[in-house]
Amino acid sequence: MEQSILMLDNRTDAATKQMLENVVKRKRKFDDFKYTHNLSVMLTLLLTSIFFYYLYKTIVTAYSYSFMAMFSAFLQEKTNLFFLVITIGMYGMMNLLKTKREKAEKEYHALRCEIVDRSKDLWKKEDEWKNRHVVYAMMKEKYDINLYHENK
Repeated sequence: MEQSILMLDNRTDAATKQMLENVVKRKRKFDDFKYTHNLSVMLTLLLTSIFFYYLYKTIVTAYSYSFMAMFSAFLQEKTNLFFLVITIGMYGMMNLLKTKREKAEKEYHALRCEIVDRSKDLWKKEDEWKNRHVVYAMMKEKYDINLYHENK
């Protein structure tokens, strides 16, 4: 369990600490997928740009007089087909990572909203209820998790 969550002592009970730990894990999972998705978008754009530049320099400029000549020249080089397959594969991976990122975001947001909705149940005692702002501030400062409102 996270050290800062363990140090909350009497401000929360064990179940609440576990919920806070789970929301931190889901936030990290979402951040990881967000980073890898953004990286895959950049790599896909870079690879596509390089591929089109390569095609322009090697095929379009040399065989611009006929589409059939360009198509034949494209198919004669195995590197063109290999480059095309790699580019399409990167595009597919980018879409797969986007789907995983959206799923992780939904899981994170659902758990965060559940904590916000159940705050009256999680901090039942009067002194816990008065000190919940300390927990909220710590989660916002340390993990960038907003528990004050349901909206992002």
